[in-house]
Amino acid sequence: MATASTRLRWIGQVALALATLYLAKVTISAVIAKVGRPGASLDDSYIHFQYARAIAEGHPWRYQAGEPLTSGGTSLLWPTLLAPFYAVGFRGDLILWPAWGFSFAALFGLAHEARMLTSKLTNETVGWGAAALVLSFGGLLWCAASGMEVVPFAWCIARCIRRASEWQEEPAFRTKKRCAELIALAWASALFRPEGALVALFAALALLMWPRLGRRSSRSLSLLAALAVVFTPFALWVTTGQTRSTTTIVKLLVGNPYYQGSELFRAVAANFRTFASVLLNGEIWSAEFVPPGGSTVALMSLPTVAYAGYRKRTTFRASGVLLLAALMVVPCFYLSFLWNRLRYLWPFSTGWLIALCCLAWLLGDLLSLVHERIRNIDGLICGAFIGLFASKLPGVIEDAAQSASGIHRQHVAIGEWAAENLEPSARIGLNDTGAIAYFSSRRTFDVVGLTTRSEAPHWVAGAASRFEHYERVYRQEPEQLPNYFIVYPEWMALEPVLGAPLHEETVLDSTILGGRTKRVYRARYDLLGSGAEPWTHEGKVVDEMDVADLESEAAHQYELLPARENDQHVMVDVEQGRTIVDGGRINRVREAFSLRGKGNAIVSRVYAKATTRLRVKVNTREAIVHTLAKEGFAEIVTTLDDKSEVRNVEILAEGFAFSAYHHWLVEK
Repeated sequence: MATASTRLRWIGQVALALATLYLAKVTISAVIAKVGRPGASLDDSYIHFQYARAIAEGHPWRYQAGEPLTSGGTSLLWPTLLAPFYAVGFRGDLILWPAWGFSFAALFGLAHEARMLTSKLTNETVGWGAAALVLSFGGLLWCAASGMEVVPFAWCIARCIRRASEWQEEPAFRTKKRCAELIALAWASALFRPEGALVALFAALALLMWPRLGRRSSRSLSLLAALAVVFTPFALWVTTGQTRSTTTIVKLLVGNPYYQGSELFRAVAANFRTFASVLLNGEIWSAEFVPPGGSTVALMSLPTVAYAGYRKRTTFRASGVLLLAALMVVPCFYLSFLWNRLRYLWPFSTGWLIALCCLAWLLGDLLSLVHERIRNIDGLICGAFIGLFASKLPGVIEDAAQSASGIHRQHVAIGEWAAENLEPSARIGLNDTGAIAYFSSRRTFDVVGLTTRSEAPHWVAGAASRFEHYERVYRQEPEQLPNYFIVYPEWMALEPVLGAPLHEETVLDSTILGGRTKRVYRARYDLLGSGAEPWTHEGKVVDEMDVADLESEAAHQYELLPARENDQHVMVDVEQGRTIVDGGRINRVREAFSLRGKGNAIVSRVYAKATTRLRVKVNTREAIVHTLAKEGFAEIVTTLDDKSEVRNVEILAEGFAFSAYHHWLVEK
């Protein structure tokens, strides 16, 4: 016969399920009412849907059939879960139904896991408070509505930590079945998102340190859980030749050529300050989800988790919750983690919500010293937290619907226009490669490089590097370049390759979009290569150092630093009756590179905003000082009198900085 406490737990579970169903109904209904049909509130959701289609069509890891393998799917597991639904007919907008189903089921599961994790750190009442707090947090609700993997990933890592904690705490739980589940959760955590690898290590540690009773086999099985950490990098290396995903290359500060040494430290420190003093405080980007002025309370709550673990003798569980909370700062190593309604942060919000509940429990514990009847105030404090977060939910639901509407009226609309108006063989250059690729069914060229191989480093480098890269591709494999561009022109920042505009969609009332107007252009490449030869010198070119061309810079030992992000420019100038376009780097105070060959002069294409002097050294010898006396583009010629095969060139600015575009070694 069920005990009273068991009946209460069942009643609580039913209440959580009903609350989750209500949130799902209200949110999905708001989206459909605003859009007119199912719609995702993020364009990136459609990237996962496109990869799900690729799996269903039998070409996994290829964004479109026949294209090279790519690593643009941040989550390997999410498209795999959706692929069977696509295969049986959930196509187009219908794919959102299984995505929503998984997400809201995971939201209920996450509330359950929060309760289970919290109860043994505090008490049953506070545990139920943690469950309610999960459902009242708008960041998780918004992400559940988005169609992304955020909430299923959040559930997976929370359950993995809970099962690992139970494995350590209760020898009776160390069964073969529980061991298999823990290993499966470790793998699922790592396959959902890269950050899940640290949670997989937490599970592996539990198996290693606390083997099954009377057996040693689980120690060796801990290695199986730990292998989840290396699987994704290994799979990426096998399929694409690199261990990092293209998403990592584009977004991570570590490895970015402009953030090295102290610059990297400053950028990460600035992100940490933004996280602690702005986002946790419910300001600007997080104001939609987080109550204002909460930074101090949030930071104070973390030590209470450790204290609760110590008091309840569940320190391993407490360390798991703290690990979950600590993972929220991983995006501080991104170039920016403020995009997409902070979706990079919210999978780890459970740790912080549990910490708030531990703080409520500790306050109740302290107040009980005043009077025993005050002990139950911890539930009231949890209720206050729940009320503060829940007050944000109406605005969150409205924003999720409005965002889905914005994506639909711009990205989806252009994708459907392309399906009707562009030839089936068309290749489209995109800077948002989700919905347009998914609905147009046309081959795409991702200018950002998430879903098109080899483009990511050029996007990170800047617009001039992309222009130079397109020149190289046009010479070698012109069929790889797109016939059309569908971009925000201000993001593309490459007007010379944008031909006649064909169509556009303008949305003025949605902040989730990258710009107001996304426009369709016919691609033009007639200006590629127009700056390949010097316009002031008729001698034979022996060697060419094309500034901003990453391959040319690498081949000529070009010293990038000091350089900053966005210190690039694509020049458009008219010389001798023809238009010259060339990519270069601005704000240079020093150029250093090498040239090879038996030339007798160096021609350098530069630009100065004001009078400045350029001192040119070749093989450490003082060669000549050039004075740029007026604003504009110029080509300076440095005559050489040595016969060296290798010329190590250094150009130093005396006065104002200059811009460098091209250097040639020529034979007069």
